[in-house]
This record gives sequence, C-alpha cells and structure tokens, in this order.
Amino acid sequence: MAESTPVSPGDLQGVAELDLGRAARRGYPEAILCEPKTPGQVASIALALKDAHDKGTTTGPVLFTRAPAAHAEAVLRVLPDAMHDEVGRILAWPPRAPEPTGGLVAVLCAGTSDLPVAREALVTLTYLGRPTEFVVDVGVAGIHRVLAREDLIRTARAIVVVAGMDGALASVVAGLASAPVVAVPTSVGYGAAFEGLAPLLSMLNACSPGVGVVNIDNGYGAGHLAAQIAADPG
Repeated sequence: MAESTPVSPGDLQGVAELDLGRAARRGYPEAILCEPKTPGQVASIALALKDAHDKGTTTGPVLFTRAPAAHAEAVLRVLPDAMHDEVGRILAWPPRAPEPTGGLVAVLCAGTSDLPVAREALVTLTYLGRPTEFVVDVGVAGIHRVLAREDLIRTARAIVVVAGMDGALASVVAGLASAPVVAVPTSVGYGAAFEGLAPLLSMLNACSPGVGVVNIDNGYGAGHLAAQIAADPG
C-alpha cells in the first residue's frame, strides 16, 4: 500500500479505533491530530469517518488538526469538499459550520507570527458552533491596540489569547475582562523564549486572576475549552 493510499473503511486495525460516539457522549466530535501520522493513515481515518457519517453512525463536523501539506492533500483526496485553512493547518468536514450558539468568544492574536495557532483556535471554535470575533496583531508592544478593543473584551463570554515572546498579553487582557481567559503560549520568539517555554511560564504566573493556560501551540485545545465555557447551559 502506498503511504498516502487509504485502506477500506472497515480495516483500521493497527491504525486507529475511532470514537464515533463522542459527539453523543460529550457534545463534541472526535478530532484527528495529523502531524505524527503518515498521510496514508490520515486518509484511512478520513475514509472511515466518511463511511460512518454516510451511515449515520456519527454526527457533527470532524476536525483534522496540525495537517502539513501532504496530510491535507491526503484528506482532500478522500473528502474533496472539506474546508481547509492552510494557515491554521486545519481541515473540517463536512465543510458547512453549524449555526453559532452560545456566547461570543474573542480570539486575540498578539502578532502575525502567532497566526497559525490563532487560526487553529478560531476554526475549532467555529466548527464547535460558537460565534467569534478575531483580532490580529494586538501585542503589548503597542498597548493602545489592546485598549482599543476594550468593548469587545468586556462583552465576550470567553477570550482566547494567543501570544509568544513574553506572553504578557494574557495578563493584560485578563485585567480588563470579566470572562475567563484561555491563554495559548506559542513557540514564537528569540532564543530565551525557549520555543514557547518563556510565555508558558509567564501565563502560568499571570498576576491577573481568571487565566487558564493550555499547552504550547495548542490552538485546538484552547478553542475547544473556550467553546465549552461559552456554551449555553444545557
């Protein structure tokens, strides 16, 4: 079998065991982390998910995260109509996002270099059904840019802050907001940023209360958590 060639939908032994009931159990469907897998494995999973969706044994959109070009191409061969955000390296299928419900989630991206992680969070929120506002390049080097969004910060139900370098944006936003802040450290920065460790520690040590921190570059995890926070009470 060529590395990018999918196996049949019923033959995932040794590759994956899909959690097709996750949407019914948790309210959110399974997501597939592509990067550590081969393109062929990802294509096989995509084929199995399509088969399950066609049979009605799974519902809701499926996200394929951290998809390099070869992996995205493998998914699109199986699911040619999938939504593909190349910057965020994330795909969603079926491509139509659900109608948004729940509270507004603001995604604040400190700098252009943080865009891949911020867009992963944004797409995750969109396909988990939350209304969003996306703001780019509001890092603390120009504090006026954050303050100009104070109305948005005060009205959001949850806020995702994506920042590398010193990670200070999370503390600043939390000091303005009544909503929880989900902070995402990125691996952007010079040597002493230690590939995201410096902003991770800054966010964990935020002096403003109400900041929760996800792992370095984990836009998906941040989007998922913020979507749960902003969900309407069920």
